[in-house]
Amino acid sequence: MDERRGRTVASVMAATALALTSFGLLVQLRLPPEWRSPVMVSPDLGVGLAFPLVGAFLVWQRPRLSLAWLMCVGGLLGAGNVIFAALMLRYAAWGEFAVAGVLRWIDVAFWAVAGFLLAIVLPLYSPTGRLPSRRWRPVVVAGVVATVAEIVLIVVRPTPDPATYAWPVVIPNALAIEALAPYYDLVLQVLLYAIQVCVVAALLSLVVRLRRADPVTRRQIAWPLVAFAGYVAFYLAGESTVVLASAWTAIIPLAILFSALRYRLYGIDTVISRTFVAAGVLAVVSGVYFGVSGLSSLLASGFHQVAGLAAALFSGAFFQPLRRALQRAVDRMLYGRVGDPRVLTDRLTQEVRRADPADALAAVVAVVRDGLAVDGAAVEVTDGRPGYVESGDVGGTPREISLVWHGEPVGRLLIGEPGARRFAAAHDERVIATLLPHVADVAHAVRMAADLQRSRERILATREEERRRLRRDLHDGLGQTLSGMAMTINMARLSLKRSPATADDLLRDLRTGMEAVTSDIRELVYGLRPPALDDLGLAGAVRALAEEGPPAAEVVIEGETTGLPAAVEVAAYRVVQEALTNVRRHAEATRVRVTLRRDAADLRVCVTDDGIGLPEGRRAGVGTSSMRERAAELGGSCLIVAVPEGGTVVEARFPLTAALGEPPSGDQPESLAGHHRGSGRAGLR
Repeated sequence: MDERRGRTVASVMAATALALTSFGLLVQLRLPPEWRSPVMVSPDLGVGLAFPLVGAFLVWQRPRLSLAWLMCVGGLLGAGNVIFAALMLRYAAWGEFAVAGVLRWIDVAFWAVAGFLLAIVLPLYSPTGRLPSRRWRPVVVAGVVATVAEIVLIVVRPTPDPATYAWPVVIPNALAIEALAPYYDLVLQVLLYAIQVCVVAALLSLVVRLRRADPVTRRQIAWPLVAFAGYVAFYLAGESTVVLASAWTAIIPLAILFSALRYRLYGIDTVISRTFVAAGVLAVVSGVYFGVSGLSSLLASGFHQVAGLAAALFSGAFFQPLRRALQRAVDRMLYGRVGDPRVLTDRLTQEVRRADPADALAAVVAVVRDGLAVDGAAVEVTDGRPGYVESGDVGGTPREISLVWHGEPVGRLLIGEPGARRFAAAHDERVIATLLPHVADVAHAVRMAADLQRSRERILATREEERRRLRRDLHDGLGQTLSGMAMTINMARLSLKRSPATADDLLRDLRTGMEAVTSDIRELVYGLRPPALDDLGLAGAVRALAEEGPPAAEVVIEGETTGLPAAVEVAAYRVVQEALTNVRRHAEATRVRVTLRRDAADLRVCVTDDGIGLPEGRRAGVGTSSMRERAAELGGSCLIVAVPEGGTVVEARFPLTAALGEPPSGDQPESLAGHHRGSGRAGLR
């Protein structure tokens, strides 16, 4: 019930203030010309119209917010100032000077108290509803004393000089103390200076709050700080800026509204940045347009259409570079050395050049943290070493941004809470947008380095396994067989004279053992390099594989396949062998085509079929991985894709320069998930 009553009271105050202000403005407009103020707009209008409305709205949202009630009371007093000032002049114009004198006392009281509440108390208690500390109480006391003294002094004002009086007739003062005449102006000026000091001190209290605040409160304080700073600047400038001061007065309650309710959504630095950029672009482009238009009109008299077109084109050419330059200047002004994203990019580039991928990732994280002025930043790389690098503390709920390199997700950027010396603002989004591609590049480089390291480890492990297999086959198989054959020869020699039949049996067994040794040696040789490559060449060996069937494969040879590096021949042969094995076991194909194409840079192998294609949710098997690894070892690539019309395409590329020991040219190895549809003997190595 208390909250409902409070909302009702606030609404009545706002409605009353609007009615009084509107009625007062109407009365002023209907005054005789000699009693009408030369400047109809005054800060009191902004106070009477804006503060009560915003204050009532805040009461409806947060009924116990003291600042909202302060705005309602101050706005109502400002509206009273407007109506009583208008009525004072109205009665004076009618010749009712006694009534006008009384209205003048009320007007002065309303004006002075409203100014004290809104220009001193409101900033002192913004945005929390409490003073920054007890040390600021003297400012409040000084403001009260100066305001009361000002009211009393103006109420007992002696009769002024008619020659310097603002109105046609001096409004008499029934409480005038004529003895104060020699000192009145001096004392009033001292009191005005005292009030100005209190106003500036109230503004400084917001600056103190800003420097001591946490990041969230800092963003909240920024709104009233900027609003009151603008008002103080106009206030100290005097009567020359009364129109600007009136317009700015209406902005103050809106700033307090954002400070109380929406400071997490809108940053004041964003408003300042965009305002400066828009104003600068508008001013410069307008100057360029009118300047070019005028110059063109002078040089080409009578061709105003051409002049206008030339001016428009010239101004348009200036627009984008000017906007970027102004944005950088405002960023540097608001955020210092980390304000220009281009500077951060240059720094990031230098850091990356001086470090290997792992250290570069740490440098990237440090630059991001410094550029955003956050408590912590981290990069998490998918399948990379190191997989997670952090600078500072990102906290329990960091902001996550995906890192994408040419359409491929490579990790995440984690950003912690804003630091104590920075607003979270649109500037951060500009920094993130500028640095994000570079972070993604480094994350991709880390992944590539990790992939390369894993590939080297697999190659080393495969080589050692191959050596172990050869050692086992030679020692346990071929070595023992040869030892047995040597013993058989000795036994045959001993039995040759005594028992020729026994010697003949031993030699027959020896012949059988030699055939087994020959078969084992042929098997070892085939494992190292298929004999068909030496006997038939790569083209002939591939044709032999194609004829094994079913189904038999069509072979197309484009270019010369002789004189290829041995490693390329073996890798191409194994890829064709594994691909044909997969087709014959799983594809259910009726047609298969094998294409070998050689040009100056590389050898391409393509195996296509019209089978059932790749199954859903496929995973790379041993055979498929072996094809990819064979291509990657030589700096090439192996792609396995499904054809929309049905079937599968296996395409491998082997750079010939890389196989010869020269730096590889062409595209970098691609890393696509393959499909395993069975594995032959070759595919298991």
